[in-house]
Amino acid sequence: MASTETKPTTDDLAGLEAGLDALDAVHTHRTPLRQVLTKKALPPLLAVGLVLVVWQVLVSLKVTDETKLPAPSAVWDSLTQMWLKGTLLDVIWTSVSRGLLGFLLALAIGTPLGLLVARVTFVRAAIGPILQGLQSLPSVAWVPPAVLWFGLNDAMMYTVILLGAVPSIANGLVSGIDQIPPLYLRAGRTLGATGLSGARHVVMPAALPGYLAGLKQGWAFSWRSLMAAEIIASSPDLGLGLGQLLENGRNNIDLPGVFLAITLILVVGIAIDLLIFSPAERHVLRTRGLLVKS
Repeated sequence: MASTETKPTTDDLAGLEAGLDALDAVHTHRTPLRQVLTKKALPPLLAVGLVLVVWQVLVSLKVTDETKLPAPSAVWDSLTQMWLKGTLLDVIWTSVSRGLLGFLLALAIGTPLGLLVARVTFVRAAIGPILQGLQSLPSVAWVPPAVLWFGLNDAMMYTVILLGAVPSIANGLVSGIDQIPPLYLRAGRTLGATGLSGARHVVMPAALPGYLAGLKQGWAFSWRSLMAAEIIASSPDLGLGLGQLLENGRNNIDLPGVFLAITLILVVGIAIDLLIFSPAERHVLRTRGLLVKS
């Protein structure tokens, strides 16, 4: 009994190729503004509103004394006074500029350090455990020695930021590189991508998700390190930042001022994440086909 075998035609092959291309393609579309506001903006606004309502209810019921829990209106009055005096934006910018500059310095140091640790076995064995230990060490522990080394100046501030952020950035990059499939590295070497060329065109793009996670954590460590340094090492020569504002409120027994400083620190941290890191993370996921709808 003779068997018949049907050979694929040109149209069949073209259809198969088109189907594979369709599977690889990432379909994106612009989400309507109303849907973005409903899914992204409304939930946090509702959460903030709920917190304010609970806060006001506790104050109205006099659950505790006003010297321990000020009314939201008192915190708003403190904010209004700083705005009218023209000091609000200066205080915020003093801390934000320090935090961003310190983070960029940590980025410039942590990235090559992470590459070195990830790619050189001896360096990983020597420095890897130290980086892990430094990442778990509270940043506030570096404030006293930094003050003794540099005095009360910006160099002290940046030292604390670097010691807090560099290990997180380096460890994030190491983790991202460790998760790269070996096939990618072998393919890169076959195509001649070795050394710095391989790091630029193969290693860094493949390790980008883990690296980005390390950057987010590095910014969090930078911001917390800076606040710790500003609170502990207050000086008129350093200018008035958010940390100093918080410490001044404590010294003056100004609880609305304390709550205002805490709120501003929280808002700045959230704003940096929403404006910089979240869009970058969505872009990376979208380009890799892991996020279809934004």
